[in-house]
Amino acid sequence: MTDLLLLSEAQMRRIEPYFPLSHGIARVDDRRVISGIVFVIRNGLRWRDAPPGYGPHKTIYNRFVRWSRLGVFNKIFAELARKAGKPSRLMIDATHLKAHRTAASLLKKGLFPRRIGRTKGGLNSKLHAVCDGQGRPVVMLLSEGQMSDYKGAALMLDALPPASQLLADKGYDADWFRRALAERGIMACIPSKSNRKNPIEHDRKLYRQRHKIENMFGRLKDWRRIHTRYDRCAHTFMSAICIAATVIFWL
Repeated sequence: MTDLLLLSEAQMRRIEPYFPLSHGIARVDDRRVISGIVFVIRNGLRWRDAPPGYGPHKTIYNRFVRWSRLGVFNKIFAELARKAGKPSRLMIDATHLKAHRTAASLLKKGLFPRRIGRTKGGLNSKLHAVCDGQGRPVVMLLSEGQMSDYKGAALMLDALPPASQLLADKGYDADWFRRALAERGIMACIPSKSNRKNPIEHDRKLYRQRHKIENMFGRLKDWRRIHTRYDRCAHTFMSAICIAATVIFWL
């Protein structure tokens, strides 16, 4: 295991409180299995190609799917982000994630949508995210690729943590969004669209900080199974995104 990625004991202590309780037979070593999941997602491997040092690949895959259905990885991300404290500044943006043919080829059966849509770039999903002033994600939402930025913002509005400022690009220049932020005591730093009759001034120097959320998306996409979606189910793909965000920014 010396050449393989292995989460440290300190990292495990931070996430272990959110693991489901073991019933009956004790679980296989959590540290080894979770490290195997991280390794596969980061390197874009098939589950069967996970190095033998992590144990049977079926054990790694089954743990990932089972805990994804339970929302374990989403909860770990949300709780670690919440414990970081109140951010003074927020940034919001969205990015497209290409859906591989293995994720988009079959019809979806069941109650839950797949969150895959068609745009000019083909079939893809869209990740909407809010990050703090340091470029660390605090709220994330997965949608179909054709969903507009401001519609994604509307879905995340109630989950926004208290802050004094929010930075966004022109795609979020809507009167209702500015009013909603003002009601929460958040100052909007958003450039006006070219077709706005009465342009609204914004702090240009402050707006330069928005590159941090672009950098955040870039770091997430360095993980191969995030950059390209291979998961058919939306909940497993969202779990993979939460795992990447947790390891990169919060551990």
